[in-house]
Amino acid sequence: MRAFLSALLLLTVGVVLPAQPAAAAPTDPAGREIVLRGFNVSGSTKLYENGLLPFRSTADAAAAAGQMRELTGANAIRFLISWEGVQPARDRIDTAYLDRAAAQIRQFTDRGIRVMIDYHQDLYSAHLFDPDSWYTGDGAPKWVIDAANYPDESCGICVLWGQNMLTNAAVRSAMYDFWRNRNGVQDAYLEQARAALVHFRARLDHSMMLGVDPFNEPFDGGLDGASGTTWESTWLMPFYQRFRAVMDAAGWADRPLYAGPLVFWNTGFGEAGGFSTIAPLGPRYVFNSHYYDGARMTLDPTAAGNGTYSAAMNRIRDRAAALGTSAFVSEFGNAMSGSRTPWMVRAMYQGLDSRLAGSAFWNGAAGSGPVLSSTQWQWDVYSGRHHEPMNGNPDKIQTTGDAWNGEDHSVIANGALRLDRRVLDRLYPSAVAGSTVAFAYEDLARDGYAGAGRQQAWLTVPSRLPAIAGLVARRQYGVLVWREPSTPLGAPTELHLPGSFPSARTVVVSDLGVRAGLPASGPIAVATEQGATTARRLLLDAAGSAPGAVHVALVVNAADVASVPPATLTAARTELLGWVAGW
Repeated sequence: MRAFLSALLLLTVGVVLPAQPAAAAPTDPAGREIVLRGFNVSGSTKLYENGLLPFRSTADAAAAAGQMRELTGANAIRFLISWEGVQPARDRIDTAYLDRAAAQIRQFTDRGIRVMIDYHQDLYSAHLFDPDSWYTGDGAPKWVIDAANYPDESCGICVLWGQNMLTNAAVRSAMYDFWRNRNGVQDAYLEQARAALVHFRARLDHSMMLGVDPFNEPFDGGLDGASGTTWESTWLMPFYQRFRAVMDAAGWADRPLYAGPLVFWNTGFGEAGGFSTIAPLGPRYVFNSHYYDGARMTLDPTAAGNGTYSAAMNRIRDRAAALGTSAFVSEFGNAMSGSRTPWMVRAMYQGLDSRLAGSAFWNGAAGSGPVLSSTQWQWDVYSGRHHEPMNGNPDKIQTTGDAWNGEDHSVIANGALRLDRRVLDRLYPSAVAGSTVAFAYEDLARDGYAGAGRQQAWLTVPSRLPAIAGLVARRQYGVLVWREPSTPLGAPTELHLPGSFPSARTVVVSDLGVRAGLPASGPIAVATEQGATTARRLLLDAAGSAPGAVHVALVVNAADVASVPPATLTAARTELLGWVAGW
Protein backbone atom coordinates (compact mmCIF):
# COMPACT_ATOMS: atom_id res chain seq x y z
CA MET A 1 0.00 0.00 0.00
CA ARG A 2 2.00 2.95 -1.17
CA ALA A 3 1.02 6.37 -2.44
CA PHE A 4 -2.70 5.74 -2.29
CA LEU A 5 -2.74 6.24 1.48
CA SER A 6 -2.31 9.94 0.82
CA ALA A 7 -5.65 9.98 -0.96
CA LEU A 8 -7.29 8.32 1.99
CA LEU A 9 -5.97 11.01 4.31
CA LEU A 10 -6.78 13.87 1.99
CA LEU A 11 -10.09 12.74 0.86
CA THR A 12 -11.46 10.43 3.34
CA VAL A 13 29.23 -8.81 30.31
CA GLY A 14 28.79 -11.41 32.89
CA VAL A 15 25.77 -9.86 34.49
CA VAL A 16 22.45 -11.66 34.47
CA LEU A 17 19.38 -9.53 33.82
CA PRO A 18 15.82 -10.60 34.60
CA ALA A 19 13.96 -12.15 31.68
CA GLN A 20 11.65 -9.82 29.77
CA PRO A 21 8.51 -10.78 27.83
CA ALA A 22 8.70 -10.37 24.07
CA ALA A 23 6.93 -11.45 20.92
CA ALA A 24 7.92 -14.83 19.54
CA ALA A 25 10.91 -14.66 17.19
CA PRO A 26 11.72 -16.93 14.23
CA THR A 27 14.73 -19.19 14.58
CA ASP A 28 17.16 -20.95 12.27
CA PRO A 29 17.99 -24.69 12.35
CA ALA A 30 20.61 -24.04 15.06
CA GLY A 31 17.94 -22.45 17.24
CA ARG A 32 19.30 -18.92 16.84
CA GLU A 33 16.89 -15.98 16.80
CA ILE A 34 17.00 -14.54 13.29
CA VAL A 35 16.28 -11.14 11.80
CA LEU A 36 15.28 -11.05 8.13
CA ARG A 37 16.07 -8.02 6.00
CA GLY A 38 15.64 -7.52 2.28
CA PHE A 39 13.31 -6.35 -0.46
CA ASN A 40 10.17 -7.10 -2.43
CA VAL A 41 11.00 -8.77 -5.74
CA SER A 42 9.23 -7.10 -7.44
CA GLY A 43 6.41 -4.92 -8.74
CA SER A 44 7.30 -6.10 -12.23
CA THR A 45 5.08 -9.10 -11.43
CA LYS A 46 2.17 -6.74 -12.10
CA LEU A 47 3.30 -6.22 -15.69
CA TYR A 48 2.44 -8.32 -18.71
CA GLU A 49 5.71 -7.37 -20.40
CA ASN A 50 7.44 -9.49 -17.74
CA GLY A 51 5.11 -12.46 -18.06
CA LEU A 52 3.70 -11.65 -14.59
CA LEU A 53 7.02 -12.48 -12.91
CA PRO A 54 9.67 -10.29 -11.28
CA PHE A 55 12.29 -11.05 -13.94
CA ARG A 56 12.27 -11.58 -17.69
CA SER A 57 14.87 -14.33 -17.46
CA THR A 58 16.63 -16.56 -14.96
CA ALA A 59 19.87 -14.76 -15.82
CA ASP A 60 18.33 -11.43 -14.77
CA ALA A 61 17.20 -13.02 -11.50
CA ALA A 62 20.71 -14.36 -10.86
CA ALA A 63 22.28 -10.96 -11.49
CA ALA A 64 19.76 -9.27 -9.19
CA ALA A 65 20.26 -11.80 -6.40
CA GLY A 66 24.02 -11.42 -6.51
CA GLN A 67 23.87 -7.65 -6.60
CA MET A 68 21.35 -7.46 -3.76
CA ARG A 69 23.44 -9.79 -1.58
CA GLU A 70 26.67 -7.88 -2.18
CA LEU A 71 25.32 -4.31 -2.04
CA THR A 72 22.90 -4.61 0.89
CA GLY A 73 23.56 -7.84 2.77
CA ALA A 74 19.92 -8.84 2.27
CA ASN A 75 19.07 -12.28 3.63
CA ALA A 76 15.38 -12.42 2.64
CA ILE A 77 13.02 -11.43 -0.15
CA ARG A 78 9.27 -11.35 -0.64
CA PHE A 79 8.84 -12.93 -4.07
CA LEU A 80 5.67 -11.85 -5.89
CA ILE A 81 3.60 -14.24 -7.99
CA SER A 82 0.27 -13.65 -9.73
CA TRP A 83 -2.96 -15.67 -9.56
CA GLU A 84 -3.44 -14.87 -13.24
CA GLY A 85 0.00 -16.28 -13.99
CA VAL A 86 -0.67 -19.51 -12.11
CA GLN A 87 -4.21 -20.10 -13.40
CA PRO A 88 -4.85 -18.30 -16.70
CA ALA A 89 -7.96 -20.44 -17.33
CA ARG A 90 -10.40 -22.06 -14.93
CA ASP A 91 -9.32 -25.54 -15.95
CA ARG A 92 -5.57 -24.95 -16.34
CA ILE A 93 -2.58 -24.54 -14.05
CA ASP A 94 0.34 -23.05 -15.96
CA THR A 95 3.19 -25.25 -14.79
CA ALA A 96 5.58 -23.49 -17.16
CA TYR A 97 4.90 -20.24 -15.28
CA LEU A 98 5.57 -22.00 -11.97
CA ASP A 99 8.79 -23.49 -13.33
CA ARG A 100 10.01 -20.04 -14.40
CA ALA A 101 9.15 -18.69 -10.95
CA ALA A 102 10.97 -21.56 -9.25
CA ALA A 103 14.06 -21.02 -11.39
CA GLN A 104 14.11 -17.34 -10.40
CA ILE A 105 13.61 -18.16 -6.72
CA ARG A 106 16.53 -20.59 -6.77
CA GLN A 107 18.87 -17.77 -7.76
CA PHE A 108 18.17 -16.23 -4.36
CA THR A 109 18.11 -19.34 -2.20
CA ASP A 110 21.41 -20.50 -3.72
CA ARG A 111 22.94 -17.29 -2.36
CA GLY A 112 21.68 -17.76 1.18
CA ILE A 113 18.61 -15.53 0.75
CA ARG A 114 15.39 -16.87 2.26
CA VAL A 115 12.15 -16.43 0.32
CA MET A 116 8.56 -15.67 1.22
CA ILE A 117 6.03 -16.42 -1.52
CA ASP A 118 3.58 -13.53 -1.93
CA TYR A 119 0.32 -13.89 -3.85
CA HIS A 120 0.07 -10.30 -4.98
CA GLN A 121 -3.01 -8.31 -5.90
CA ASP A 122 -3.92 -4.62 -6.08
CA LEU A 123 -7.46 -3.49 -6.87
CA TYR A 124 -8.19 -7.20 -7.39
CA SER A 125 -7.66 -7.48 -11.18
CA ALA A 126 -6.38 -5.63 -14.23
CA HIS A 127 -9.39 -7.01 -16.12
CA LEU A 128 -11.78 -4.74 -14.22
CA PHE A 129 -10.31 -1.68 -15.95
CA ASP A 130 -11.04 -0.13 -19.35
CA PRO A 131 -8.27 0.36 -21.93
CA ASP A 132 -8.38 4.14 -21.46
CA SER A 133 -8.63 4.09 -17.66
CA TRP A 134 -6.37 6.23 -15.52
CA TYR A 135 -5.68 3.19 -13.36
CA THR A 136 -5.09 -0.53 -13.49
CA GLY A 137 -4.97 -3.50 -11.13
CA ASP A 138 -3.37 -6.91 -10.88
CA GLY A 139 -4.17 -10.33 -9.49
CA ALA A 140 -7.31 -12.17 -10.59
CA PRO A 141 -7.39 -13.64 -14.13
CA LYS A 142 -9.80 -12.58 -16.86
CA TRP A 143 -12.00 -15.67 -16.55
CA VAL A 144 -12.86 -14.70 -12.97
CA ILE A 145 -14.07 -11.27 -14.04
CA ASP A 146 -15.91 -12.65 -17.09
CA ALA A 147 -17.92 -14.99 -14.82
CA ALA A 148 -19.63 -12.01 -13.17
CA ASN A 149 -21.46 -8.95 -14.41
CA TYR A 150 -19.63 -6.04 -12.82
CA PRO A 151 -20.45 -2.39 -13.53
CA ASP A 152 -18.18 -0.33 -15.73
CA GLU A 153 -15.26 0.81 -13.63
CA SER A 154 -14.99 4.41 -12.50
CA CYS A 155 -13.03 5.87 -9.61
CA GLY A 156 -14.78 9.24 -9.78
CA ILE A 157 -12.68 12.18 -8.64
CA CYS A 158 -9.61 10.17 -7.67
CA VAL A 159 -6.19 11.61 -7.04
CA LEU A 160 -4.39 8.31 -6.49
CA TRP A 161 -5.00 4.71 -7.40
CA GLY A 162 -5.91 3.37 -3.97
CA GLN A 163 -9.11 5.36 -3.84
CA ASN A 164 -10.53 2.75 -6.20
CA MET A 165 -10.90 0.51 -3.15
CA LEU A 166 -13.38 2.99 -1.71
CA THR A 167 -15.15 4.45 -4.74
CA ASN A 168 -14.86 2.13 -7.74
CA ALA A 169 -18.00 -0.04 -7.78
CA ALA A 170 -16.43 -2.65 -10.07
CA VAL A 171 -13.41 -3.13 -7.80
CA ARG A 172 -15.52 -3.17 -4.65
CA SER A 173 -18.07 -5.60 -6.04
CA ALA A 174 -15.43 -8.05 -7.25
CA MET A 175 -13.62 -7.99 -3.93
CA TYR A 176 -16.92 -8.39 -2.07
CA ASP A 177 -17.70 -11.48 -4.15
CA PHE A 178 -14.30 -13.02 -3.43
CA TRP A 179 -14.80 -12.99 0.32
CA ARG A 180 -18.27 -14.50 -0.09
CA ASN A 181 -17.09 -17.13 -2.57
CA ARG A 182 -19.58 -16.13 -5.24
CA ASN A 183 -19.39 -18.47 -8.26
CA GLY A 184 -16.90 -20.54 -6.26
CA VAL A 185 -14.20 -17.93 -6.83
CA GLN A 186 -12.49 -18.40 -3.47
CA ASP A 187 -12.63 -22.17 -3.90
CA ALA A 188 -10.84 -21.80 -7.23
CA TYR A 189 -8.24 -19.54 -5.66
CA LEU A 190 -7.48 -22.13 -3.01
CA GLU A 191 -7.32 -24.92 -5.58
CA GLN A 192 -4.71 -23.13 -7.67
CA ALA A 193 -2.74 -22.19 -4.54
CA ARG A 194 -2.58 -25.84 -3.55
CA ALA A 195 -1.32 -26.81 -7.01
CA ALA A 196 1.29 -24.05 -6.95
CA LEU A 197 2.57 -24.92 -3.49
CA VAL A 198 2.82 -28.63 -4.33
CA HIS A 199 4.78 -27.67 -7.44
CA PHE A 200 7.14 -25.39 -5.50
CA ARG A 201 7.58 -27.95 -2.72
CA ALA A 202 9.06 -30.39 -5.21
CA ARG A 203 11.34 -27.90 -6.95
CA LEU A 204 12.72 -25.57 -4.28
CA ASP A 205 15.00 -25.88 -1.28
CA HIS A 206 12.23 -25.96 1.29
CA SER A 207 14.62 -25.13 4.13
CA MET A 208 15.09 -21.69 2.55
CA MET A 209 11.37 -20.95 2.19
CA LEU A 210 9.93 -18.67 4.85
CA GLY A 211 6.25 -19.33 4.19
CA VAL A 212 3.40 -17.80 2.20
CA ASP A 213 1.61 -14.45 2.15
CA PRO A 214 -1.73 -15.63 0.73
CA PHE A 215 -3.26 -12.27 -0.23
CA ASN A 216 -1.51 -8.93 -0.48
CA GLU A 217 -3.21 -6.00 1.29
CA PRO A 218 -6.71 -7.42 1.79
CA PHE A 219 -9.55 -4.90 1.55
CA ASP A 220 -13.19 -5.53 2.23
CA GLY A 221 -15.20 -4.41 -0.80
CA GLY A 222 -18.04 -3.58 1.60
CA LEU A 223 -18.41 -3.87 5.36
CA ASP A 224 -22.22 -4.21 5.38
CA GLY A 225 -22.33 -1.77 8.29
CA ALA A 226 -19.85 -3.76 10.40
CA SER A 227 -16.55 -2.56 11.82
CA GLY A 228 -13.20 -3.44 10.31
CA THR A 229 -12.40 -5.78 13.19
CA THR A 230 -15.74 -7.57 12.76
CA TRP A 231 -15.05 -7.93 9.03
CA GLU A 232 -11.65 -9.42 9.77
CA SER A 233 -13.09 -12.05 12.10
CA THR A 234 -16.06 -12.80 9.81
CA TRP A 235 -14.36 -12.97 6.41
CA LEU A 236 -10.60 -12.53 6.50
CA MET A 237 -9.59 -14.98 9.23
CA PRO A 238 -11.78 -17.80 7.84
CA PHE A 239 -10.03 -17.30 4.49
CA TYR A 240 -6.62 -17.48 6.18
CA GLN A 241 -7.69 -20.65 7.99
CA ARG A 242 -8.75 -22.21 4.70
CA PHE A 243 -5.42 -21.21 3.15
CA ARG A 244 -3.60 -22.63 6.18
CA ALA A 245 -5.25 -25.99 5.49
CA VAL A 246 -4.12 -25.75 1.86
CA MET A 247 -0.54 -25.12 2.96
CA ASP A 248 -0.68 -28.12 5.27
CA ALA A 249 -2.00 -30.40 2.53
CA ALA A 250 0.62 -29.14 0.07
CA GLY A 251 3.59 -29.99 2.29
CA TRP A 252 4.02 -26.57 3.89
CA ALA A 253 2.74 -27.45 7.38
CA ASP A 254 6.11 -26.51 8.88
CA ARG A 255 6.05 -22.99 7.42
CA PRO A 256 3.94 -20.08 8.73
CA LEU A 257 1.20 -18.21 6.94
CA TYR A 258 1.97 -14.47 6.79
CA ALA A 259 -1.39 -12.95 7.70
CA GLY A 260 -1.93 -9.30 6.81
CA PRO A 261 -4.69 -7.29 8.51
CA LEU A 262 -7.23 -5.07 6.76
CA VAL A 263 -5.22 -2.77 4.55
CA PHE A 264 -6.10 0.45 6.39
CA TRP A 265 -4.65 -0.62 9.73
CA ASN A 266 -1.77 1.53 11.05
CA THR A 267 -2.08 4.03 8.21
CA GLY A 268 -3.25 7.12 10.07
CA PHE A 269 -6.68 6.55 8.55
CA GLY A 270 -8.08 5.05 11.76
CA GLU A 271 -7.66 1.64 13.34
CA ALA A 272 -9.89 -0.16 10.81
CA GLY A 273 -8.84 -3.63 11.88
CA GLY A 274 -5.56 -5.12 12.98
CA PHE A 275 -6.86 -8.42 14.43
CA SER A 276 -7.53 -6.74 17.76
CA THR A 277 -10.60 -8.88 18.50
CA ILE A 278 -9.46 -12.31 17.37
CA ALA A 279 -7.82 -15.09 19.38
CA PRO A 280 -4.01 -15.32 19.44
CA LEU A 281 -2.62 -16.55 16.14
CA GLY A 282 0.22 -18.65 17.52
CA PRO A 283 3.43 -19.68 15.76
CA ARG A 284 1.78 -21.11 12.63
CA TYR A 285 0.98 -17.55 11.59
CA VAL A 286 3.05 -14.36 11.39
CA PHE A 287 1.52 -10.92 11.87
CA ASN A 288 2.32 -9.46 8.46
CA SER A 289 2.00 -5.68 8.40
CA HIS A 290 2.83 -2.97 5.89
CA TYR A 291 3.79 0.58 6.75
CA TYR A 292 3.65 3.74 4.65
CA ASP A 293 3.60 7.30 5.97
CA GLY A 294 0.28 8.54 4.64
CA ALA A 295 0.61 11.81 6.52
CA ARG A 296 3.86 12.85 4.85
CA MET A 297 2.50 11.74 1.51
CA THR A 298 -0.17 14.39 1.92
CA LEU A 299 -0.70 16.97 4.62
CA ASP A 300 2.41 16.82 6.79
CA PRO A 301 5.18 19.06 5.34
CA THR A 302 7.83 18.14 7.91
CA ALA A 303 10.90 16.06 7.31
CA ALA A 304 11.33 12.70 9.01
CA GLY A 305 13.99 12.50 11.68
CA ASN A 306 15.16 10.77 14.80
CA GLY A 307 12.31 8.68 16.25
CA THR A 308 9.70 9.68 13.66
CA TYR A 309 8.45 6.11 13.14
CA SER A 310 8.95 4.63 16.60
CA ALA A 311 5.25 4.75 17.45
CA ALA A 312 4.11 3.16 14.17
CA MET A 313 6.64 0.33 14.34
CA ASN A 314 5.90 -0.24 18.02
CA ARG A 315 2.23 -0.73 17.21
CA ILE A 316 3.31 -3.60 14.96
CA ARG A 317 5.52 -5.08 17.69
CA ASP A 318 2.78 -4.79 20.28
CA ARG A 319 0.08 -6.27 18.07
CA ALA A 320 2.25 -9.27 17.24
CA ALA A 321 3.02 -9.81 20.92
CA ALA A 322 -0.69 -9.65 21.78
CA LEU A 323 -1.35 -12.23 19.06
CA GLY A 324 1.30 -14.57 20.42
CA THR A 325 3.39 -14.57 17.28
CA SER A 326 6.22 -12.77 15.51
CA ALA A 327 5.91 -9.68 13.33
CA PHE A 328 7.07 -9.08 9.78
CA VAL A 329 6.90 -5.72 7.96
CA SER A 330 6.67 -6.99 4.41
CA GLU A 331 6.27 -3.58 2.76
CA PHE A 332 7.52 -0.12 3.69
CA GLY A 333 9.28 2.74 1.96
CA ASN A 334 8.44 5.79 -0.11
CA ALA A 335 8.61 7.10 -3.66
CA MET A 336 12.13 7.75 -4.92
CA SER A 337 11.37 11.43 -5.44
CA GLY A 338 11.13 14.51 -3.27
CA SER A 339 13.65 15.79 -0.76
CA ARG A 340 12.24 13.91 2.24
CA THR A 341 12.39 10.28 1.09
CA PRO A 342 16.00 9.41 2.07
CA TRP A 343 15.52 10.21 5.74
CA MET A 344 11.97 8.85 5.75
CA VAL A 345 13.43 5.47 4.80
CA ARG A 346 16.29 5.92 7.25
CA ALA A 347 13.83 6.65 10.06
CA MET A 348 11.74 3.61 9.13
CA TYR A 349 14.79 1.40 9.47
CA GLN A 350 15.55 3.03 12.81
CA GLY A 351 12.03 2.13 13.96
CA LEU A 352 12.53 -1.44 12.75
CA ASP A 353 15.79 -1.73 14.70
CA SER A 354 14.55 -0.54 18.09
CA ARG A 355 11.50 0.71 19.98
CA LEU A 356 13.51 3.76 20.97
CA ALA A 357 14.60 6.94 19.26
CA GLY A 358 18.36 7.29 19.08
CA SER A 359 18.34 10.04 21.66
CA ALA A 360 16.68 7.68 24.17
CA PHE A 361 18.56 4.44 23.51
CA TRP A 362 21.61 4.75 25.75
CA ASN A 363 19.50 5.83 28.71
CA GLY A 364 16.76 3.24 28.24
CA ALA A 365 18.14 0.35 26.19
CA ALA A 366 16.43 -2.26 28.37
CA GLY A 367 13.22 -1.18 26.63
CA SER A 368 14.65 -1.48 23.13
CA GLY A 369 12.39 -4.43 22.24
CA PRO A 370 12.70 -6.97 19.42
CA VAL A 371 14.30 -6.12 16.09
CA LEU A 372 11.66 -6.30 13.35
CA SER A 373 12.17 -8.35 10.21
CA SER A 374 11.21 -6.60 6.99
CA THR A 375 11.31 -6.38 3.21
CA GLN A 376 11.35 -2.92 1.66
CA TRP A 377 9.23 -2.05 -1.38
CA GLN A 378 10.93 -2.63 -3.83
CA TRP A 379 13.84 -3.98 -5.95
CA ASP A 380 12.95 -3.59 -9.65
CA VAL A 381 15.92 -4.06 -11.96
CA TYR A 382 13.91 -2.65 -14.87
CA SER A 383 13.01 0.62 -13.12
CA GLY A 384 12.65 3.41 -15.67
CA ARG A 385 13.16 1.00 -18.57
CA HIS A 386 9.74 -0.60 -18.91
CA HIS A 387 7.51 -0.93 -21.97
CA GLU A 388 4.10 -1.84 -20.57
CA PRO A 389 0.86 -1.22 -22.52
CA MET A 390 -1.42 -0.05 -19.71
CA ASN A 391 -4.58 -2.17 -19.70
CA GLY A 392 -3.43 -3.57 -23.04
CA ASN A 393 -3.65 -0.16 -24.69
CA PRO A 394 -0.85 0.31 -27.28
CA ASP A 395 -1.40 4.07 -27.05
CA LYS A 396 -0.59 4.12 -23.32
CA ILE A 397 2.90 2.62 -23.08
CA GLN A 398 4.30 2.98 -19.57
CA THR A 399 8.09 3.41 -19.40
CA THR A 400 8.97 5.51 -16.37
CA GLY A 401 9.41 4.45 -12.77
CA ASP A 402 7.64 1.21 -11.88
CA ALA A 403 5.40 1.45 -15.00
CA TRP A 404 2.37 0.86 -12.79
CA ASN A 405 -0.13 3.53 -11.71
CA GLY A 406 2.54 6.22 -11.66
CA GLU A 407 4.63 4.66 -8.89
CA ASP A 408 8.41 4.94 -8.57
CA HIS A 409 9.62 3.03 -5.51
CA SER A 410 12.52 0.89 -6.67
CA VAL A 411 15.68 1.47 -4.65
CA ILE A 412 17.76 0.36 -7.64
CA ALA A 413 17.79 1.64 -11.23
CA ASN A 414 20.26 1.10 -14.06
CA GLY A 415 22.31 -1.15 -11.81
CA ALA A 416 22.93 1.45 -9.10
CA LEU A 417 21.37 2.17 -5.72
CA ARG A 418 19.34 5.37 -5.70
CA LEU A 419 19.58 6.06 -1.98
CA ASP A 420 22.73 6.43 0.08
CA ARG A 421 24.01 2.86 0.39
CA ARG A 422 24.36 3.42 4.14
CA VAL A 423 20.56 3.46 4.46
CA LEU A 424 20.20 0.07 2.77
CA ASP A 425 23.40 -1.81 3.66
CA ARG A 426 23.02 -1.94 7.42
CA LEU A 427 24.51 -3.54 10.48
CA TYR A 428 21.84 -5.88 11.83
CA PRO A 429 21.80 -9.04 13.98
CA SER A 430 21.03 -11.70 11.40
CA ALA A 431 21.36 -14.60 13.87
CA VAL A 432 21.50 -14.31 17.66
CA ALA A 433 22.57 -17.28 19.78
CA GLY A 434 20.01 -16.63 22.47
CA SER A 435 17.65 -13.66 22.56
CA THR A 436 18.16 -10.02 21.64
CA VAL A 437 17.83 -7.64 24.58
CA ALA A 438 18.68 -4.40 22.77
CA PHE A 439 19.98 -3.27 19.40
CA ALA A 440 20.51 0.09 17.70
CA TYR A 441 22.50 1.31 14.73
CA GLU A 442 23.83 4.70 13.68
CA ASP A 443 24.06 4.58 9.89
CA LEU A 444 24.99 8.27 9.34
CA ALA A 445 23.15 8.13 6.00
CA ARG A 446 22.90 11.38 4.09
CA ASP A 447 19.58 13.10 3.44
CA GLY A 448 20.01 13.23 -0.35
CA TYR A 449 20.02 10.67 -3.12
CA ALA A 450 22.93 8.37 -4.04
CA GLY A 451 25.05 9.61 -1.14
CA ALA A 452 24.52 13.35 -1.59
CA GLY A 453 23.38 15.72 1.15
CA ARG A 454 24.13 16.29 4.80
CA GLN A 455 24.81 13.93 7.68
CA GLN A 456 23.41 14.02 11.18
CA ALA A 457 23.91 11.54 14.01
CA TRP A 458 20.72 10.26 15.66
CA LEU A 459 22.09 7.63 18.05
CA THR A 460 23.75 9.99 20.52
CA VAL A 461 25.85 8.82 23.47
CA PRO A 462 25.32 10.65 26.79
CA SER A 463 28.17 12.65 28.27
CA ARG A 464 28.40 10.26 31.22
CA LEU A 465 30.05 7.78 28.78
CA PRO A 466 32.90 9.95 27.45
CA ALA A 467 35.14 7.14 26.18
CA ILE A 468 32.33 5.56 24.13
CA ALA A 469 31.17 8.98 22.93
CA GLY A 470 34.67 9.82 21.74
CA LEU A 471 35.13 6.46 20.01
CA VAL A 472 31.89 6.65 18.01
CA ALA A 473 31.83 10.40 17.27
CA ARG A 474 31.10 11.07 13.58
CA ARG A 475 31.34 7.33 12.88
CA GLN A 476 28.91 4.59 11.95
CA TYR A 477 28.39 2.19 14.83
CA GLY A 478 25.98 -0.29 16.33
CA VAL A 479 25.43 -1.88 19.71
CA LEU A 480 23.93 -5.30 20.43
CA VAL A 481 23.01 -6.75 23.81
CA TRP A 482 21.94 -10.39 23.89
CA ARG A 483 21.19 -13.07 26.45
CA GLU A 484 22.51 -16.63 26.51
CA PRO A 485 19.87 -19.37 26.13
CA SER A 486 19.29 -21.99 28.80
CA THR A 487 20.99 -24.59 26.59
CA PRO A 488 24.07 -23.76 24.46
CA LEU A 489 23.29 -23.64 20.74
CA GLY A 490 26.76 -24.40 19.40
CA ALA A 491 26.66 -21.54 16.89
CA PRO A 492 27.87 -17.93 17.14
CA THR A 493 25.88 -14.74 17.08
CA GLU A 494 26.14 -13.10 13.65
CA LEU A 495 25.68 -9.53 12.45
CA HIS A 496 25.74 -8.46 8.83
CA LEU A 497 28.74 -6.15 8.42
CA PRO A 498 28.05 -3.31 5.95
CA GLY A 499 30.38 -2.77 3.05
CA SER A 500 31.44 0.57 4.56
CA PHE A 501 33.01 -1.28 7.53
CA PRO A 502 36.45 -2.49 6.33
CA SER A 503 37.59 -5.60 8.19
CA ALA A 504 40.98 -4.07 8.98
CA ARG A 505 39.43 -0.91 10.42
CA THR A 506 36.38 -2.29 12.22
CA VAL A 507 36.56 -2.01 16.00
CA VAL A 508 34.64 -4.35 18.31
CA VAL A 509 34.42 -3.68 22.04
CA SER A 510 32.71 -6.49 23.93
CA ASP A 511 32.68 -8.58 27.08
CA LEU A 512 34.10 -11.24 24.72
CA GLY A 513 37.21 -9.12 24.15
CA VAL A 514 38.41 -6.14 22.13
CA ARG A 515 39.45 -6.13 18.49
CA ALA A 516 40.80 -3.30 16.32
CA GLY A 517 40.68 -5.10 13.01
CA LEU A 518 38.85 -8.37 12.57
CA PRO A 519 40.63 -11.74 12.35
CA ALA A 520 39.32 -14.82 10.56
CA SER A 521 39.00 -16.85 13.75
CA GLY A 522 38.48 -16.49 17.47
CA PRO A 523 35.60 -15.28 19.64
CA ILE A 524 35.37 -12.09 17.54
CA ALA A 525 35.91 -12.81 13.85
CA VAL A 526 34.81 -11.97 10.32
CA ALA A 527 33.58 -14.30 7.58
CA THR A 528 32.00 -13.99 4.13
CA GLU A 529 28.22 -14.11 3.94
CA GLN A 530 26.83 -17.34 2.49
CA GLY A 531 26.63 -17.12 -1.28
CA ALA A 532 28.52 -13.81 -1.39
CA THR A 533 31.93 -12.75 -2.66
CA THR A 534 32.48 -9.48 -0.79
CA ALA A 535 29.62 -9.19 1.71
CA ARG A 536 30.73 -10.10 5.23
CA ARG A 537 29.37 -11.03 8.64
CA LEU A 538 30.70 -10.46 12.12
CA LEU A 539 30.86 -13.60 14.29
CA LEU A 540 30.62 -13.33 18.08
CA ASP A 541 31.24 -16.67 19.80
CA ALA A 542 30.34 -16.77 23.50
CA ALA A 543 30.98 -20.50 23.93
CA GLY A 544 31.25 -21.55 27.56
CA SER A 545 29.07 -18.76 28.91
CA ALA A 546 26.62 -19.45 31.71
CA PRO A 547 22.92 -19.84 30.84
CA GLY A 548 21.20 -16.47 31.01
CA ALA A 549 24.44 -14.49 30.86
CA VAL A 550 24.17 -11.18 29.02
CA HIS A 551 26.70 -10.15 26.38
CA VAL A 552 27.31 -6.81 24.71
CA ALA A 553 29.16 -5.75 21.57
CA LEU A 554 29.89 -2.26 20.30
CA VAL A 555 30.81 -2.35 16.59
CA VAL A 556 32.47 0.78 15.15
CA ASN A 557 33.53 1.76 11.63
CA ALA A 558 36.93 3.37 12.25
CA ALA A 559 37.92 3.57 8.59
CA ASP A 560 39.08 7.17 9.05
CA VAL A 561 42.04 6.23 11.29
CA ALA A 562 44.98 3.85 11.00
CA SER A 563 44.47 2.58 14.53
CA VAL A 564 42.61 3.30 17.73
CA PRO A 565 44.82 3.66 20.83
CA PRO A 566 44.58 0.66 23.18
CA ALA A 567 43.87 2.98 26.11
CA THR A 568 40.78 4.28 24.28
CA LEU A 569 39.49 0.74 23.75
CA THR A 570 40.15 -0.22 27.36
CA ALA A 571 38.28 2.83 28.64
CA ALA A 572 35.39 2.20 26.24
CA ARG A 573 35.13 -1.42 27.36
CA THR A 574 35.03 -0.42 31.03
CA GLU A 575 32.21 2.03 30.30
CA LEU A 576 30.32 -0.46 28.11
CA LEU A 577 30.34 -3.23 30.72
CA GLY A 578 29.38 -0.77 33.43
CA TRP A 579 26.53 0.50 31.25
CA VAL A 580 25.01 -2.97 30.91
CA ALA A 581 25.60 -3.83 34.56
CA GLY A 582 23.75 -0.67 35.59
CA TRP A 583 20.44 -1.60 33.97
